[in-house]
Amino acid sequence: MRKAKSGLLTGLAAIFLMATSGFAQTSTPAKDMPADGNLVQQVMKNNPWEMGVAVQGGLGLTEDRNDFKFLMAGGQLGKVLTGPIGPGILRGQFEYGGALFPFWQSYTPKFQRANCTLSGQIFTCSPLFNSGGTYSGIQLMPIILRWNFVTRSKRFQPWFQGAGGVLWTNHKYPGFGSPELTMANDGPNTDASVFNFTPQAGVGFHYFVKPRRSLDFEVNAVHISSASLGDRNPGVNASLQFWLGYTWWKK
Repeated sequence: MRKAKSGLLTGLAAIFLMATSGFAQTSTPAKDMPADGNLVQQVMKNNPWEMGVAVQGGLGLTEDRNDFKFLMAGGQLGKVLTGPIGPGILRGQFEYGGALFPFWQSYTPKFQRANCTLSGQIFTCSPLFNSGGTYSGIQLMPIILRWNFVTRSKRFQPWFQGAGGVLWTNHKYPGFGSPELTMANDGPNTDASVFNFTPQAGVGFHYFVKPRRSLDFEVNAVHISSASLGDRNPGVNASLQFWLGYTWWKK
């Protein structure tokens, strides 16, 4: 846990340094600074690529998952595919992207369970052992569908998005079982899965700190489910996760 917190602080510090560097450089006009200072329009008019790094963390929301915590770090890639389309305040540009989090962890409560069997009338169980705790994994998000709103702001651009991904963990996630031993909770075929799916939706914004550089914030509602790939699908019905990133934009 301490190593994870240290990694998060290191990631946040790196992004903060990139951002403060960007803010410092905006005080002196860059060679490619547009005459009107509109960095959003300058970047988005070219239907650009974006490449970024990010950290994301959050917590479970539902009653039996509100003591679950999440932390991840990785990068993203996206391409704006259209010019401005749509009516009124909904006018925007469509972007397709993806993300990879090679560092992913979930911190869950520890509990005890056993492996039990039933042979005829005889119910037997192994000694209790710890389950839950910290899970590590990798999350791949090959689908990010984002709508970037057209804005009058020269530096600020909001968006909303829907995304889908797949998660692999080093142990079947989340832990399942109970110290009140029963065949339904602790018998054969009562494990979860090392593979889960992560459908999600969120809102966020870019803040352009200088030409073709932005600091990014997101709030995502994330669902985690194995779609019954395992024997059980305890999942995480809802979690709220916050993203802080830094992006480079290319034509």
